Amino acid sequence: MTPDQYCESKVAQSGSNLTAAFKILPAPSRAAITALYAFCREVDDVVDECTEPQLAAIKLSWWKTELDRLFEGTPNHPVTKALLPRLATYGLPREHFSEVIAGVEMDLYQNRYASWADLDLYCDRVAGAVGLLSARIFGTASDETLRYAKLLGRALQYTNIIRDVGDDARKGRIYLPADAMTAHAVESTSLLRFEYSQPLSALLSDMAGRAHCLYDEAIAVLPRNERVAQRPGLIMATIYRELLRLLEAESFQVLHQRISVAPARKLWLAWRASMGMMPT
Repeated sequence: MTPDQYCESKVAQSGSNLTAAFKILPAPSRAAITALYAFCREVDDVVDECTEPQLAAIKLSWWKTELDRLFEGTPNHPVTKALLPRLATYGLPREHFSEVIAGVEMDLYQNRYASWADLDLYCDRVAGAVGLLSARIFGTASDETLRYAKLLGRALQYTNIIRDVGDDARKGRIYLPADAMTAHAVESTSLLRFEYSQPLSALLSDMAGRAHCLYDEAIAVLPRNERVAQRPGLIMATIYRELLRLLEAESFQVLHQRISVAPARKLWLAWRASMGMMPT
């Protein structure tokens, strides 16, 4: 199995919404973005699959060393071997890969967030940094496009957090900011007992509103002349915003179930966005 084939298998196993967005890319860019997301999956799986924090910390330390090897030109892992020839081609900065690892490391040591600012730091690391790398692979990235990518990453992560409130609570994690929970009179104990309430719905509605604003701001700052190149990100924005609206329509009943967009609907939305219809 070649490094690229390994990455394709890794991304396919994830069942991610990303695969629909990747299909419109030319082969070189598709291989590069697949390698990037395989890297993200490998690092993210360290915390998700390791029950022992000490073992997870050792594995993350290995990935930090592997990142050193990657940028020295001597990687060992199939994913980093696949990334190596793409670093110079797409101008992928080391700092963004480091941010991804730092974000995953936050999950290892932190399961609560005090404020929106604290949560945004997490989102910018696990999603925004990936967006910044992705934007460079998709096309020439101006300062405005990089700002768009960071904002979109935050919007996508907000949407994920709302969808996964129940799943995260089962792992003892709460990503809803503590000060926002206090303001809405939402108790962490009731959340961990999977109890629905009007205050919880109000808090999730507030977070959804923030996500909508982020989507709007991201689309507004993306230059028109770079929208064709950035279509994969716009496809993701379309699918995830549909998910956000579905969560709202279901009154945020996320504690006992995982709400998702139907596969056929995803394909239609991906086609619509690929034809240049901007997400709204």
